[in-house]
Amino acid sequence: MPADANPYGDIFGGWLMGQMDLAAGSVASRRSGGRAVTIAADAMKFHMPVVVGDEVSVYAELIAVGRTSMTIEVEAWRRARHSNESCKVTQARFIFVAVGDDRKPRPVPPKTN
Repeated sequence: MPADANPYGDIFGGWLMGQMDLAAGSVASRRSGGRAVTIAADAMKFHMPVVVGDEVSVYAELIAVGRTSMTIEVEAWRRARHSNESCKVTQARFIFVAVGDDRKPRPVPPKTN
């Protein structure tokens, strides 16, 4: 939306990073079975701008699990409103920690199949 863009119509990187954090948080919460919080965002790289009117898709994949932490790789892709072609606009690695009701780190449960 225009409120999320600079005067040239490019979407703010912080807005896009927020969307990526939401996607990563969803993966982290599902995997940990509860609350998980962002503790770091690494390797953020912008490849090209997103402009007002673009469709943005965000994809998140769990790539590592520690005792209390999870590392999630996230990519954002854009598609111009009247195009069928998509291109990757940014990527980053988010690290989350599972926390309990006391807001202190808790173990991530073992994966069940």
